[in-house]
Order: sequence, then structure tokens, then C-alpha cells
Amino acid sequence: MPVVPPPLDDYKPIGTGEPPLAKAKEWVRYSDKASRETNTMPQWAGSCWYYLRFCDPHNDQRFVGKEAERYWTGGDKPGAVDLYVGGTEHAVLHLLYARFWHKVLFDLSHISKPEPFQRLVNQGIILGEDGQKMSKSRGNIVNPDDVIDQYGADAFRCYEMFMGPLEQMKPWSMRGVEGVARFLARVWRLFMSENQTGEWELSGKIKNVDPNKAQQRVLHATVKKVTEDIESFSFNTAISQMMIFVNAFTNVDPIPLSAVRTFLALLNPFAPHIACELCENLNVRFGDAPREITEQPWPSYDERLLVEDEVEIVIQVNGKVRDRLKMSILATEEEMKTAALSNPKVQKLTAGGTVRNVVVVPKRLVNIVVG
Repeated sequence: MPVVPPPLDDYKPIGTGEPPLAKAKEWVRYSDKASRETNTMPQWAGSCWYYLRFCDPHNDQRFVGKEAERYWTGGDKPGAVDLYVGGTEHAVLHLLYARFWHKVLFDLSHISKPEPFQRLVNQGIILGEDGQKMSKSRGNIVNPDDVIDQYGADAFRCYEMFMGPLEQMKPWSMRGVEGVARFLARVWRLFMSENQTGEWELSGKIKNVDPNKAQQRVLHATVKKVTEDIESFSFNTAISQMMIFVNAFTNVDPIPLSAVRTFLALLNPFAPHIACELCENLNVRFGDAPREITEQPWPSYDERLLVEDEVEIVIQVNGKVRDRLKMSILATEEEMKTAALSNPKVQKLTAGGTVRNVVVVPKRLVNIVVG
């Protein structure tokens, strides 16, 4: 049966860290051997409604003013908060409590929306390297400060996103952290070069030139992939696409300035420290963009530039790969055959022999049978 609380003149904190009920000393110590619990409000209770009070914290007439609620909670959207990200272990102690509190406030006409959250995403638990849930008792915990001291905050941050899908349970791996740190080192070397005195300076390869077709395709594919993956919380595959970009531009000379600026804007949410520093170095030399990377608009992409107009054709002689060449995606079988037979390597291999057959697989390969 519920216990009837004692009458109190006020419920203000008493300054000792004890709950207000501690003021009713006779009620608390109701016998020589027993006392009542005074901490009746779980710590989760406060975090179940603060997102609403933050909308209008100084309003002493209403829990939250109507205009403030409409402004901060998206007007006619069904939920007050666009996105709730939390672990499954919070399903009761926070998510359920928040819905309960919100429903009470809605029924009392303090707020206008019956549900607190529009979308729920449950993040997976990160396990220790032994595959067990991290625990001090198991000795398998990872101290973020130690990882940051060794590899930097960007590597730590990117590895957490690169581990796998957000919703899945994933084991921690220091080798994985090292791999992401190597990727960020490659990003640094793409932009910077070490001079004879051992100091880093902006690479002379970066020039204010227009990217060619192949570079545009990689660039716009990266913008599209990273943009869509951020929206879907697929951070691991967004980083994978940025790795593809770095691979594609590593041996390019000159490297188009517009391409690297766009890449840094994409990298910034994942590795803000290195992205900001590299952006500053670009501004020192070129100075043709907002100094702060966060002031730059999010990049856009052109679907037309993502269309492949060329394909790589494999050339075989008697089933063995001898060369590769780029051809129009619209090339006919006869054009593929002619290009393969006129290839210098093929002519050398077929000299003195007889071409008995030419097998053409459209858009893929040409196999020349020599007897």
C-alpha cells in the first residue's frame, strides 16, 4: 500500500544533499529500528522532461509557453524531439519514463503533443576486446583518455563510428584504432608535405585547377555517399567512402583545390581537429573561402556526374589477362574487338600465330584465342 507523505511547509532543498522529505524527521524515523526511504524520485526522472523545460526555462506562468514550444519542437511535427538516440538498457528507466511524464503533461494541457520523440534509434553496446561487455571487474574497459593520448581525439572519434553499424553490438579493437589513425595520417599527407627542415607545409600539388571527369565522379560520389550515410546513421560506410576518395587522389598531381575543400567539409563532422587545421592551411595560401570550415555550406552533388561513361575492358590472350583499356560504355562488340587486336601487347603476343577466335563479353572483356 502507498505511504501517505507528511505535510511540509515547503519542498525546497535543504542544502545537505538530502531530499526534502528528510525535514520530516519523526515521519522518517517512525520506530527505533526502522526509517523510511526519503529518496523517492529516481535520478532518471529529471532527465525525462528537461528537454521541454529548456525550451522556456524562465517562464514562471507555464511549464513551457505555447510559442516557445511551437518554435523549439518543430511546429506541427508529431513529437517534441526529432531524434532520440539511446541504448536498449534505457528502454525502461528513461524512454518509458519520458513517455509517461510527457503523457501526464499533455493530459494536464501543459504541452500540445502527446508523444515526446519522433524517432528512436538504439545504439549497440561496445564490448571489450575479449568480446565480453566492458566491466571493471573483468578488467576489459578502455580509458578514452589513454587512446586519445596515443592516437588523438579524431582517431578515437572516427574509430567509434567506423566500428560497424550504429545499432549493432561491436567489440573494441586497438588494431582498428591504429587502422583509422593510419587513414587520418594519409589524409594529412595528401594535403601536407615535409620540407627539408622536417617541418610540415601545404603540399605544392594542390592547385586551383578544375577536376577532370574521373576526379569529378569520385568527388560527387563521395558527397552523395557521405551525405546519405549521415542521414541514415551509416557512419562506418561514410568513412569507407572517404577512404576511397583519399586512395583516388593520393597520386594525383595537380590536386584540384575545389576537390580538397569539398572533402574537408565532409570530413569535418568525423575528424574536426584535423579538418579545421588543414582548412586553415588552405586559407593561408589561397584565402578564397570562409576561414572557418563550419561556415562553409554543406557540399552538394550532381547526379549527372555520377553516370559512368567509360568502362574498363580486360584484354586476354588464350585466357590470360594481358592488358586493360578504357572504352566508351556505348562501344559495340566490333569496336571492342578492333581495339583489342590493335593493342601493342596483343600484337606482340600474336605475332607469328593465327588468331582463331575472338570472344567478346560486352562492357567487360575480350579474349583472343591464338593457335
